[in-house]
Amino acid sequence: MSERNFDEYHLSEEITRALRVMKFEKPTEVQRKVIPKALEKSDLVVKSQTGSGKTAAFGVPVCELIEWEERKPQALILTPTRELAAQVREDITNIGRFKRIKALALYGKEPFSKQKEELKQKTHVVVGTPGRVMDHIERGTLDVAKITHLVIDEADEMLNMGFIDDVEAIVKQLPSNRVTMVFSATLPKDVESLCHKYMNDPINIERVASGITTSTVEHQLIEVREEGKSALLQDVTTIENPDSCMIFCNTKEQVDQVFASLEHAGYHCEKLHGGLEQEERFAVMKGFRAGDFRYLVATDVAARGIDIDNVTLVINYDVPMEKESYVHRTGRTGRAGNAGTAITFATPNDGKYIKLIERYIGFDIPEVDIPSQHEVIAARAAFEEKMSVRRIVKNNKTERINQDIMKLHFTGGKKKKLRAVDFVGTIAKIPGVTAEDIGIITIQDTLTYVDVLNGKGSLVLQAMENTTIKGKKLKVSKAIK
Repeated sequence: MSERNFDEYHLSEEITRALRVMKFEKPTEVQRKVIPKALEKSDLVVKSQTGSGKTAAFGVPVCELIEWEERKPQALILTPTRELAAQVREDITNIGRFKRIKALALYGKEPFSKQKEELKQKTHVVVGTPGRVMDHIERGTLDVAKITHLVIDEADEMLNMGFIDDVEAIVKQLPSNRVTMVFSATLPKDVESLCHKYMNDPINIERVASGITTSTVEHQLIEVREEGKSALLQDVTTIENPDSCMIFCNTKEQVDQVFASLEHAGYHCEKLHGGLEQEERFAVMKGFRAGDFRYLVATDVAARGIDIDNVTLVINYDVPMEKESYVHRTGRTGRAGNAGTAITFATPNDGKYIKLIERYIGFDIPEVDIPSQHEVIAARAAFEEKMSVRRIVKNNKTERINQDIMKLHFTGGKKKKLRAVDFVGTIAKIPGVTAEDIGIITIQDTLTYVDVLNGKGSLVLQAMENTTIKGKKLKVSKAIK
């Protein structure tokens, strides 16, 4: 009998409450198959396409099994890209919010020293890219002695990006009695051999979805000459009139070009590629999630694991060179049971790539005609009306879970010999506040951040303006970050 909701897993009240707030009502197919086995601490190899809900499939059991009191990291999650590491860290933080689980992301292009300082704090879960994680292990700044869970996410992409040796080097450093879970959209030979070498009788789990791409996506192919793509893009987006749309190109130069032409035509759009600074890339993703703009033009850097609410249309402006990229790009839409459309622009030279993709996905992509000007004119009024209003974000999970949380900033930390217990003891004495209202506490040398839950932030802020902690008077304010 298949589980119908999360209650059947008998999870702790803290995890159940977080899932409820995030509106996780019924587990997806991959969650139904993975969560019970993961709670039993079995090693798992999971073949699961993007958009199937796999982050929660491993995130829920990992958060459930974390021992809150332990200071050293207990779970290590490896991801191929910085964007995915940041997103998985956010998802783990959301799931573990009321259990006060601290998750930290480690990746390159961010100061090593900053991450080193954060690792000195109590940290339950580390999410990171293989190179930077290995760097921390080798320099002794990441202690892996207490790791009980290893998750390798997007294992096939680790292989494609040349990370598999780093992954293997990390695995060798971890305790042998850990639980290992490997998630991959496809299972190439090298990934399979890694699993057999380092896992203990792994259980194989495959989603029994129809075909390799999700059944909620309508696939279309339009034949067009290279010089006609720009006009076709505007015609297609006018007719489709998406709530939100991702447009994929093969090079950053092409992204810049498409972005410039859309911006010139008055589209609310942004661009994302590897040539941008990391900070800029994160800001673009944050803006897209928040609904600040409707169209995102991107290279494959954005095709992996990025979960944006309600992307109704994906356009392959360029046919991807790699057949796997087609699956990852089109997997940005039709997520979590919602319907979506994926349209590919194919030039006369793209025939061989299309054939490879069709063989890989197991069906022919239906060809449709270039839209007529009559259709475009008929659709224009509705398109312009939607363009004039802000995109509505239906379920921003992070915003939902953070709406009753206030982060407070105190001007005192380790140098004043302050510990988490001092803040908990003082704040919990405020009338109307209990220890359950206090979330993650981060103590640095000269300052401390305290998350106050359940809408009690203003109450605590007001009370702490006139209260000492361990006999010390600290300035308190609402944290900017």
